[in-house]
Amino acid sequence: MGVIPHFFHCACGDVFRSLRPNTALGKVFLEYSGRGELVPDEPTIELWRQFIDTSITIGKYNPELDTMVLDGIPRNVAQAEILKDVLDVVGVYYLHCNNFENLVKRIQRRALKENRLDDANIEVIRHRIKTYEAETAPLLKYYGLGLVHDIEADQSPAKVLGDILRLAVTS
Repeated sequence: MGVIPHFFHCACGDVFRSLRPNTALGKVFLEYSGRGELVPDEPTIELWRQFIDTSITIGKYNPELDTMVLDGIPRNVAQAEILKDVLDVVGVYYLHCNNFENLVKRIQRRALKENRLDDANIEVIRHRIKTYEAETAPLLKYYGLGLVHDIEADQSPAKVLGDILRLAVTS
C-alpha cells in the first residue's frame, strides 16, 4: 500500500515471507504456503501479535493515532473470533476479481516481481482459491453487510487503492 499518513498496513503474508526459513515459524510457513494452504491459526495469531508489538516498540505503529489496515488476517472465522476482543473492525474491503484469467496473470506477475515462487504454480493458485472460498469467504457473512465494502479488483492498483481510501475516510 505504500506510506499513507496514519494508516498502518499489516500484510500478514509479507510478515510470514520475511521470516527466516530456518526458524520454527518460517518452517511452518514454508510447509503450508508451498501447498497453497493457510498457516494454522495459532502460529498466525502469534506472528501477528509479535509483529504488532514490535511495530509499536520501534515506533512504526501508534495505536492511538494510526488506523491499522489488516491484509490477510483474519483469514477465517476462527481467527476473527480469537481477535474480536483485540480489533475494532470498522470496515472490510472485499477485493473481487471477476475474470479468472486476469486473477491468475496478476498472481503470477506478482510471483515473479516479488520472488513468491509458490504463487507461480497454477495448481497452487487453484488450491488457494478453493481454500479462500472454504475458509476466508465466510468472513464476509461473519462481519455482515454493514462493514463489508465490495471493491472491483480488475481495475488498476491505483484505482483500487483510491476506492479503499474513499471508503476508509467515510467509515
